[in-house]
Amino acid sequence: MRLLVLGGTEFAGRAVAEAAAGRGWDVTVLNRGRHAPVPGVRSLHGDRTAPDGLAALADGAWDAVVDTWSAAPRAVRDAARLLRDRAGRYVYVSTCSVYAWAPPAGYTEAAPLVEGADAGAEQTDYPQDKLGAELAAVEAFGADRSVLVRAGLILGPHENIGRLPWWLNRIARGGPVLAPGPRDLPLQYIDVRDLATWILGAVEGELSGPYNMISPQGHATMGELLEACVRATGADAELRWTDPETILAAGIEPWTELPVWMPPGSEGHDALHGADVGRALATGLRCRPVDETVADTWTWLQGLGGTAPLRPDRPPVGVDPALEAKVLGLQSEDPQPQGDPEFQPMRPQPSAEMGQLRPE
Repeated sequence: MRLLVLGGTEFAGRAVAEAAAGRGWDVTVLNRGRHAPVPGVRSLHGDRTAPDGLAALADGAWDAVVDTWSAAPRAVRDAARLLRDRAGRYVYVSTCSVYAWAPPAGYTEAAPLVEGADAGAEQTDYPQDKLGAELAAVEAFGADRSVLVRAGLILGPHENIGRLPWWLNRIARGGPVLAPGPRDLPLQYIDVRDLATWILGAVEGELSGPYNMISPQGHATMGELLEACVRATGADAELRWTDPETILAAGIEPWTELPVWMPPGSEGHDALHGADVGRALATGLRCRPVDETVADTWTWLQGLGGTAPLRPDRPPVGVDPALEAKVLGLQSEDPQPQGDPEFQPMRPQPSAEMGQLRPE
């Protein structure tokens, strides 16, 4: 198989390139050359935001293209138009953010999509940009030769968003850890390597159309994830499970200050941890155990000295240590009575957009 990866040196794109090279595929990557390439692949350089950024792709033919672009949809439009007669299939790594907020728990690929997307647009809002890129891929390759991988939360080695690395580093420091409850809160995420394996299978199986790409509901729980972090790091850490009301009352932001976590029963939890993935499972998706994802991420993180690379277009994650200590002190030593106005629960805003959450 001849595969072209647009990107191919960071997180999801890197995982695809590594998996394909591991199968002996002929892999070409196009990127700006800012990161070390995957061994065994052919590297081409080009900046998709520049007028001549695709010049390196003037020649060549491939069985499939994998694209992970997350900015202006026109970049996907330009690439797809250039390659439509020289590639068999276009796989675009999209996001569940393309669904209109807030999709109910159990939503499928048929759920309503955001409005205002344009395949030729400059960069606007994340959901519209990702859906615009989907439209661009389908416009050029047709519905029968395009695969829309609507990923949810992606974890694993080489993560450049910082969510699992933050939890690992926090737990590695030891001591009491603010663990957002309930402990049995079901999570959905996908290991980036399982995402890559499914994508290669989709190319081999000549699949098409949209797929929610995330683990089955309840593949892991918040407790299982954080306990796996304790085991992987070997830290002397004490997980102090704290109820959502206490966390929200303290003004701690779900998802960003406490990565991965969304309060049970909230729109955010339904949207980010409640997708129906039956279509992906029926076409070969298999998800490895949470312990493997966590342990391998810790091993990779240690090899970097504990500091994970972070995308410059994403804000840092994690709760301030002083605020964490304050909440733990309130919970264990000075619980507030119900109804105290200073500690009223602060619910996530119903109007919050999935684009602000950016699951992948």
